[in-house]
Amino acid sequence: MTEALVVVTRPAAQAAELAQRIAESGRQVVQFPLLEILPTPDPARLREALSEVERYALVAFVSPNAVDAALAARPDWPRQVPLAVVGEGSRAALARYGLDDAHCTIHSPRDPERSDSETLLAELDLAALRGREVLIVRGETGRELLGDALRAAGVHVTPVAAYRRVAPELTPARRDELIRLLDGQNEWIVTSSEALRFLLRMVEQLGQTGGVAKMQQQRLVVPHMRIAETARSLGFTRIVQTRSGDDGLLAALQSLS
Repeated sequence: MTEALVVVTRPAAQAAELAQRIAESGRQVVQFPLLEILPTPDPARLREALSEVERYALVAFVSPNAVDAALAARPDWPRQVPLAVVGEGSRAALARYGLDDAHCTIHSPRDPERSDSETLLAELDLAALRGREVLIVRGETGRELLGDALRAAGVHVTPVAAYRRVAPELTPARRDELIRLLDGQNEWIVTSSEALRFLLRMVEQLGQTGGVAKMQQQRLVVPHMRIAETARSLGFTRIVQTRSGDDGLLAALQSLS
C-alpha cells in the first residue's frame, strides 16, 4: 500500500519550514496552499496606526500573517509595548523578529490544546485595560470576538487590517494536482476553517462525480477545536485534532505513521 502523503495547505510563505520538518521526519510531503495572503488595498492605514504604536496599552496580533505584515511595516518595533497573540504560530513569528519573552511582554493562551480569542481573553487583565487603548492587528475579515469582548470590558479598541485572504486560482496545474491527491488517501494539514471551505469549493469546481465524497474521506490534521467543528459540519469524519503550533502537528503525524 502506498504511504499517505502529507499535504500542507498553509499559504506558500508559511509552509516551507513545516514542510521541511515533515520531510526530515521521513514522510513524503506536498505543498498545496489553500489561501493567498495579499496586502490590503490601503496599506497607509496600517502604517499610520503603527507609527504611534507606543500609545497603546496592548497590541494584539490575530495570526502569524498579522505579525509579518506589522513588523514589515514597522521594523523598529518598540519592545516596551505589551503584545498579545492567540497561538504558538504567532509566538514563533514574533520570535523571528527578536520579540520573545526575554525581550518583551507577550500574553498568550496557556492551554496548548486550545489557542483562540476566548482563551487569550482569560489571560488578560481586563480591569487594568479598562479605559485604555488596544490595537488589534488582523485580516480584513475574521472573527470579531476579541474586539467585542474588550469593548464590553470598557477598553477602547482600534482594529486595523494588515492583510487580506483570498482563495488561490484553480489553475490547470493545481487542478491536476488536486485530482491526483484525491485519488489517494492522504493526510491534510489544515490550519484555517476558511481554507477548508475553499478546499471543498475547489473540489466542487473539478466537476468530478464523487469528488466531494473523496475529499471527505481524506484524513484532516487540524490544530484547533473550531476547525475540527467546521470539518465535521462539512461532512469530514477522519479528523485528528492536535496541540497548537508546529510541534503539535508533527507529534500527531508521527503517531499516525
